[in-house]
Amino acid sequence: MTQQAQNNIRKVPFIMFIAAIALAIWLLLRITLWLDVGVFQMSFAQAIESMGVGLWFDLNTLCFLLVPFLLGAFLLPNKSRSKPWVSKLRWLLAFLVTFGLLFGAVSEFIFWQEFTTRFNFIAVDYLIYTSEVIGNIRESYPVPLILLGIALVAVAILFSLRKFVRFDTAHRPPKQKLRLLLAAVALPALSLQLANVDEMEFSKNSYANELAGNGIFSFSAAARRNELDYDKFYKTIPQALALSTLASVGADRKPLSETLDVAPNNAGMGTFKGHPKNVVLISVESLSAEYLGIYGNKQNLTPYLDKLATESLVFDKFFATGTRTVRGLDALSIAIPPIPGQAVVHRPNGDHLAGIGEILREQNYETLFIYGGYGVFDNMNSYYRSNDYKVIDRTDFDDKSIQSENVWGVDDESLFNNSIKVFDELTNGSAKMQKPFFAQIMTTSNHRPYTFPAGKIDLPQGSREAAVKYTDYAIGKFIEDSKSKPWFKDTVFVIVADHCASVAGKTKLPVAKYHIPLFMYAPSLLPAGHYSRVASQIDIVPTLLDVLGKKGAESFYGQSLFSATTSKLPERAFISNYQSLGYYKNDTLVVLSPKQKVEAYKIDPVSFDATPTAIDDSLVNEAVAYYQTADRAYKSGELKFHVK
Repeated sequence: MTQQAQNNIRKVPFIMFIAAIALAIWLLLRITLWLDVGVFQMSFAQAIESMGVGLWFDLNTLCFLLVPFLLGAFLLPNKSRSKPWVSKLRWLLAFLVTFGLLFGAVSEFIFWQEFTTRFNFIAVDYLIYTSEVIGNIRESYPVPLILLGIALVAVAILFSLRKFVRFDTAHRPPKQKLRLLLAAVALPALSLQLANVDEMEFSKNSYANELAGNGIFSFSAAARRNELDYDKFYKTIPQALALSTLASVGADRKPLSETLDVAPNNAGMGTFKGHPKNVVLISVESLSAEYLGIYGNKQNLTPYLDKLATESLVFDKFFATGTRTVRGLDALSIAIPPIPGQAVVHRPNGDHLAGIGEILREQNYETLFIYGGYGVFDNMNSYYRSNDYKVIDRTDFDDKSIQSENVWGVDDESLFNNSIKVFDELTNGSAKMQKPFFAQIMTTSNHRPYTFPAGKIDLPQGSREAAVKYTDYAIGKFIEDSKSKPWFKDTVFVIVADHCASVAGKTKLPVAKYHIPLFMYAPSLLPAGHYSRVASQIDIVPTLLDVLGKKGAESFYGQSLFSATTSKLPERAFISNYQSLGYYKNDTLVVLSPKQKVEAYKIDPVSFDATPTAIDDSLVNEAVAYYQTADRAYKSGELKFHVK
């Protein structure tokens, strides 16, 4: 090409050049995905509309992608604009951005092959399981060759288009620089206001809707929303069948407005001799059943709890719903099966839910959430405050009352000492208190780095076993100190784990790794014994409402374990990780996974070992009915606290 011809080429500014490369890569990816899924999977009109909506998302994503370039242009001194090193830096940035965009496109194509969707919460979830995901990618794809190929393509693109880019080296006046700064601030702000990932749902054709997305945009939205849509990714059944199935297993939830209008169930007390006034629910960090002697451990890690077991109602086959604290908090507050994606504690619209906090507040209870750590972690403070709990965390404790602390919070002994102080203030030192109380206490000591006050137990700090033994000691001291209080005889203490210490196993959902302890202790009201039925964390809330003689137990998916009809209901439990949803019943585990996948395993009732087995359609329908209905109920607002 002659110099004259080169001079006649219309060149674009560098920032527009970057924007054009991004838009072109995203368009080519969208067309590739359309061809991959099959051009006849949607009408031509839907395909065209998908491209149009896709351009809208691409432009909104650009609003964020261009911010570093706008800020760079604003900050670059005028005297440096024509320097050779600045030109080289621009080409390096162009390469890195092009490489990143191509890498993202390849990643999305691979993801599409697996799930036929743009990036979503599954992709976000992969960041949690980094080692497994990276290992799988390395085993499945020639990663070095792919990276080399992407780099060569990026170089080829930039080399072939180099004549079309213009680097502005002229002096940039202050007003022009100010416009660059305003653009860097205004573009992402406008995007957040104008664009919503829900706009992907523009048609009834899911392929077209997914093609319309932009992977970066949808990934960011999924990270913010922390959800994985059940209806899109899991097996579904007609909702009428789901509701009738739930009714057949005694899980037909009644509207809260109805349950608060009827007399409480005085037949749901089990062996309780009378209704307790107060509840202290201790959710213990990572306390697997396998650590307790009462469940077979031989290391003497829980001497106090093993002694307390002889004075408590001990649940032999009790299971956590998930693998993180927030899953336990969901179950212990709103008694919901573990819907896919993030826990409700993390999600938007998690305020004023029909949980035990709101229900007992309505019936003149003081409801508290007391946490040994900083409640901003995992959104706990916001969640509990917006659901009518008074929240007390590390920031509310007098420093003089704290023996030791680490990054997670204060030692459990200090947590319990502060809790007793709170209960004493509520009762004014008298058993004739104005309001009964429901308090959930969340411990932290059984968490890495496993530190606690010295001289309390016979094991050194720094191991899980030592932390378990210290937590056992702290619970024991708390119970013994409580015995001298006037509110003790009217209180039921519920001791349960939030989840197990580990979920590693040979199968996707190893049942043994969800087995947790549950004790109910009220020596003047509840005879000691064992509860042998399979039960789930979501059963605690309705059970406690019945035990207290309060209204609302029929509003939950969980079973009231002492109800007169319980013996006629099936024994079942719910276990999950972020993606796999388990339904454990009749020594069979049904697992629902993305891509409408269903698996079944026979579970040994003693060892909990799993063996693949034939799928029972009736069990699958029950599993689907619970998870599908719960997910829809949350999204539609049915779980909100609605009363007449």
